[in-house]
Amino acid sequence: MALMFFNGGAMRGEPLHHLLAGSPFVTTAKTAPKYRFYAVGDQCPALYPVSHGGASVTGEVYDVSLDALRDKVLPSEPHELELGVVELADGSSAFAMLLRRPYTSHVALRDITEIGDWRAFKASA
Repeated sequence: MALMFFNGGAMRGEPLHHLLAGSPFVTTAKTAPKYRFYAVGDQCPALYPVSHGGASVTGEVYDVSLDALRDKVLPSEPHELELGVVELADGSSAFAMLLRRPYTSHVALRDITEIGDWRAFKASA
């Protein structure tokens, strides 16, 4: 099992939450303030690590089996994202989906770092 930080469509009440069936919810969490936060085509969120100018982002942590990660979660992610590791506010680490580096997609990015919460961004759009 692996701890995974979700900050978009797989969180509770969101359309992709069914992908986490059987994966125990661990806690709500925030990242350390080391990330820029983007809306990719206004369809999904993406974290991008930075050395300065970052902020905390709200999400949920789940204990996901590597099989579920391989068979359900990763195949559902857009190609603009890649698996990485983030630092949480408490100093611990978790897997998360990050903006692919280098970013080669033609899909527009909107910086939503000041909002820091995908649900709040969707409510304001």
